[in-house]
Amino acid sequence: MRSRYHIRQTDVAPYSPANHTGTRNFRLVGPETVGAKNVEVIVGEIERGKGALPHAHPGIEQVCYLLEGEAHVEVAGEKFELKPGEACFFPADAVHLFVVTSERAKVLVIYSPPYGEDPARVRRPG
Repeated sequence: MRSRYHIRQTDVAPYSPANHTGTRNFRLVGPETVGAKNVEVIVGEIERGKGALPHAHPGIEQVCYLLEGEAHVEVAGEKFELKPGEACFFPADAVHLFVVTSERAKVLVIYSPPYGEDPARVRRPG
């Protein structure tokens, strides 16, 4: 019998998130996979030079934990390089971007509350 709380990346279909380039996301934990109401967990696979264009999530906090590769990150005017084993935090409403600088990268992304790829829950600067 399959557990309703045990999720494998191979069990979920990948999708290309809005406002991102060269990215395949796998939603592991969310309302549709395990019934989570207050958190969403995603694994993203991103190509070199690609990633998230500048945007913000009104009312949604986001954490990115880099599993593989390297990335350039900007959040609320702060810029830094992210390496495997490091995390960054995007406060709700803060404009941010995430660009892969290595050949490819794998990132664990956590949203609270769940983003659910809802276009109404993203804001682009300008």
